[in-house]
Amino acid sequence: MSLVSIPVPEDAELSGRYPIPAEVEQLILEGERRIEAFIERTRESPMLSFVPSEFRPTWRGLAWLWDQRLVGGRSFCEWGSGFGVVALLAAQLGFHASGIEVEPVLVDESIALSQAVGVDVEFVAGSFVPDGSLETPGAMEELDWLDYSAPPAYEDLGYDADDFDVIFAYPWPGEQHVVYDLFEEHASPGALLLTFHGTDGLLLHRLERSRRDR
Repeated sequence: MSLVSIPVPEDAELSGRYPIPAEVEQLILEGERRIEAFIERTRESPMLSFVPSEFRPTWRGLAWLWDQRLVGGRSFCEWGSGFGVVALLAAQLGFHASGIEVEPVLVDESIALSQAVGVDVEFVAGSFVPDGSLETPGAMEELDWLDYSAPPAYEDLGYDADDFDVIFAYPWPGEQHVVYDLFEEHASPGALLLTFHGTDGLLLHRLERSRRDR
């Protein structure tokens, strides 16, 4: 298997093609309000592994991906879903969305947000790292944001890791290779991996069979 890059238009271009609808903006604003309140409440003991994505460019990227019909199916999972805003945005677009988050308090927050905005997404607590991934755990011990001590959450969702058509993740700078490696090892051919990289924007990859796999 190999990851093939699919160019995503710059956000400046997408912003003209995909203006944000009122209901999407309302969801984002409610998510941002709750995130700000959570950060203020936990200021004395911040959750260092929690860094929210930038939701408006992410929504435009998802809208473009959906519009281009690049997706083989509608199943979507957000790895490290935090407050679940991206999974909720995907559900608004028509994906069957879910989110996996290792911090139970954030799962509670994402469920509360889902209920508040009336968008149906399933969020579960656990690790998005599938069983059998870490043949050499020492290689990942220094990745503070990746907690693989919790059991994988796929059984709670009723899915296997290779059941998803689209995976979204926001890896820490310089450590995206971990997400890429996990996706390449466990996803099905044709699945898409959409990742957000701060000022570098969105990157999209499709898992394809290499010649030696055929």
